[in-house]
Amino acid sequence: MKVIKQLSAHATQDGDGVNISRIPGFDGKHLDPFLMIDELKSDNKNDYIGGFPAHPHRGMETFTYIIKGGFEHRDQMGNKKAIKAGDVQWMSTGKGVMHSEMPLADANEGLHGFQIWINMPSAEKMRAPIYQDTTAHPAPVASNDNGVTLKALAGTWQFADQALTSSLQTLAANAALADVTLPAGQRFELPPLSQQKVMLYIHTGSLTTQAGNVIAAKQLLILEPGSDIDLYTEQGAGVLILAGDELQQPIAHMGPFVMTTEAEIQQAIRDYQNGEFGNI
Repeated sequence: MKVIKQLSAHATQDGDGVNISRIPGFDGKHLDPFLMIDELKSDNKNDYIGGFPAHPHRGMETFTYIIKGGFEHRDQMGNKKAIKAGDVQWMSTGKGVMHSEMPLADANEGLHGFQIWINMPSAEKMRAPIYQDTTAHPAPVASNDNGVTLKALAGTWQFADQALTSSLQTLAANAALADVTLPAGQRFELPPLSQQKVMLYIHTGSLTTQAGNVIAAKQLLILEPGSDIDLYTEQGAGVLILAGDELQQPIAHMGPFVMTTEAEIQQAIRDYQNGEFGNI
């Protein structure tokens, strides 16, 4: 496995005072087609109780994965869903979505989850929005004889002699995501994926390199194109795999809007101010 770049998440806030760890990629240099990786992990409800009140989006896709706790999602399309531990939610916002994500009333034992933004091809940014989640069709999971598990969050994956097909199959940029759990002293291996960009985000425990170096949680490893995946942990680890094809297009970003030009950003602001995103 060849790592060409390592990035660290930094602490920040979003929504109504929600504390998160973020790896931004709005400059397009390292994460393309992904735009941002946000991790929310806390057992203190004051870190997340404010949630994410109603806000708009345009021109990108939001991918939410909950490991612990949960949120209630509402949007202007009429969707109202409780997204709980193990669930995945995907919104291709297209020309506009208005939504909120608020902690569930029974999420008193902490929260651990992700919101990951994926860029959309310029030609698709103004199409109608799409919503999908896995509450009715849970993400498939496979384990090998050593207790290593892979949960297919989006896309199709091959592991432990099984084909794992998520119900989320139409993410932008051919994106696919999986969550891998390794018990202490175990290894996880995958042959090269078909996507150009493959990244690994350590969310739990740590990995140990062949040289004996420890890579702690909140680190993102960007692999050389065509590299295989070979992970080893001494103490146990949880790792997200993010894969997608680079879009290699300009990125214009302001808050919840991601377009290709500054003029399109200004149009998004006008449309929002004119009420064209609707109400929850």
